[in-house]
Amino acid sequence: MKPRIGVYISEGMAARLTEAATRPGATKSALVETALDRLLGSGEDLSDTATLARQLAAMSGQLEQLDRNLRIVNETVALHARFHLTVTPLLPVATQGAACALGAERFEEFAAQVDRRVEQGDPLIRETIDRISASKAAAPQDDPEEARFAEPTTCRDNTEDQANVVPEQFAHASRTTTSQAAANLAANGSLILRVFLPFVTGYYLAYLFRTINAVMASHLATELGLGAGDLGLLTSVYFLTFAAAQIPIGMLLDRYGPRRVQSILMVVAALGSALFAASENFSMLLLGRALIGLGVAAALTAGMQALVLWFPRERVPLLNGWMVMLGALGAVTATWPAELLLASIGWRELFGLLAALTAVCAIMVHFVVPEAAPITNKKGSVGLKKVYTDPRFWRLAPLSASCIGTAWALQGLWAAQWLADVDGLDREGVVQHLFIMAVALSIGAIGLGVAAGRLRRRGIGPEALLGLVATIFVAIQLALILRLPLPSYVLWSGVAATGAATVLSYAILADFFPKELTGRANGALNLFHIGTAFAVQYGTGVVVQQWIPDAGHYPEVAYETAFALNVVFQIAAWIWFVMPQGLHLRRNAARDSPNHNRPPPFARPA
Repeated sequence: MKPRIGVYISEGMAARLTEAATRPGATKSALVETALDRLLGSGEDLSDTATLARQLAAMSGQLEQLDRNLRIVNETVALHARFHLTVTPLLPVATQGAACALGAERFEEFAAQVDRRVEQGDPLIRETIDRISASKAAAPQDDPEEARFAEPTTCRDNTEDQANVVPEQFAHASRTTTSQAAANLAANGSLILRVFLPFVTGYYLAYLFRTINAVMASHLATELGLGAGDLGLLTSVYFLTFAAAQIPIGMLLDRYGPRRVQSILMVVAALGSALFAASENFSMLLLGRALIGLGVAAALTAGMQALVLWFPRERVPLLNGWMVMLGALGAVTATWPAELLLASIGWRELFGLLAALTAVCAIMVHFVVPEAAPITNKKGSVGLKKVYTDPRFWRLAPLSASCIGTAWALQGLWAAQWLADVDGLDREGVVQHLFIMAVALSIGAIGLGVAAGRLRRRGIGPEALLGLVATIFVAIQLALILRLPLPSYVLWSGVAATGAATVLSYAILADFFPKELTGRANGALNLFHIGTAFAVQYGTGVVVQQWIPDAGHYPEVAYETAFALNVVFQIAAWIWFVMPQGLHLRRNAARDSPNHNRPPPFARPA
């Protein structure tokens, strides 16, 4: 029989003991005896040597694992360094700047991936070694993996085989990543449907609203008695409100995120379209068009920010190109499809239909797009000041704005007027040209993006390609003004494709400014694009209206004069962009940047 003893404990401890004793098979006496045995040690092992030995054994195992991990890291770094120095050629001096920028971008992505792996708690190197160990018995005896990491003497004796080793390495990497790519595609399928498509739909409607006046101008002029100046102001007020909203929208996107901002603004666009459909005079048309421009002002910037928030960084450039291309299909819709709807239901009913579609898009963005924490920048005004005081920005902005803004203005209105008044085309011929221009815009977005990527890999930055595009654009306008015997489809397709050069301008800004300023820099440049489009579209109407129309058609000299004025500004901007002083200022700004003194990440000392 066990002896009975009495002890005093606190009320709290007594309550805990009572609660523990309510468990099945537990009693107060057993719990107290177990606790005292653990505290004082059992009778068989009063010194608790076995417990201490177990703890020391566990610590020894942890130290052994740590030592193994450190040896793995050391050998990995050493092998990678030797292999990298063996196969990497010395970079030319002319390409080291571009390589440095690319290396800095890749290093940021590498650091982000390392952070994700550390958070997962599953080391990639251990996972890889375990997988290789499990399949080692099935591997061939002459493993090409060993050849890649051969001893230095072997590398020197077999330099003629390196041309075969490196392609085999890439082929092996391609085989091992095929299944991973398929898995990533399936994982991103939901984001494509819930994020990419809703914002692409909004950008598609923005492009449709931007260019639809080109096929509606004659209907509006006939029904409401509008002149060239009225048409220019009515079409360009879209760009005016669009441009005025760029900087505030950038701040709102940083604070509230693209889902909320885009859904609210699309409601404004729907109201503007409904007002435009119900308008009975020029003032109501002007107000409705202004609301439309305000409502779609965030279509592109919100979409691009959404891609940054929800998609991996390495996929963002490709998705940007697809967004511009698919959004530009709105310009395609504003040609033959819009013409058929105008003939069947009329322009009022068409804008009523667009109001309904825009409202549906707002609902889709609000309820389908997932919420995400926006990238907050508490120093917004400082960031904008840094953008606007950078001399490289002021070298780029005039050329980019004068060319891209003019292309948008011409495609949105004056191309159709030129084709009808100067070339003497009928309604069907005008719509055919507008359709080809819209297709050229979509193809140009992808084409310029691919070309910029390939040239960058050869050490040529997007500035050179933008300068070439501007040169071709000026040449095309001169060919139109001088009435050179060239196919009009080719000339006007070149005009439309120039409007996709924003792909190059945004890529240049990404090289000029750090990642946290890229969004505001894009918004600042887009302000100039839209503002120039407004000025060109309205100013062209003012110039053309100085001549008296004949049977509703303005003379050829009116359009040639207006277009020539635009070309003068573009040539001046081109000279400002390429002049030696501009290059000198860009070099100075690059020298002052934090990345200037950083050596190229893939270069070796001579």
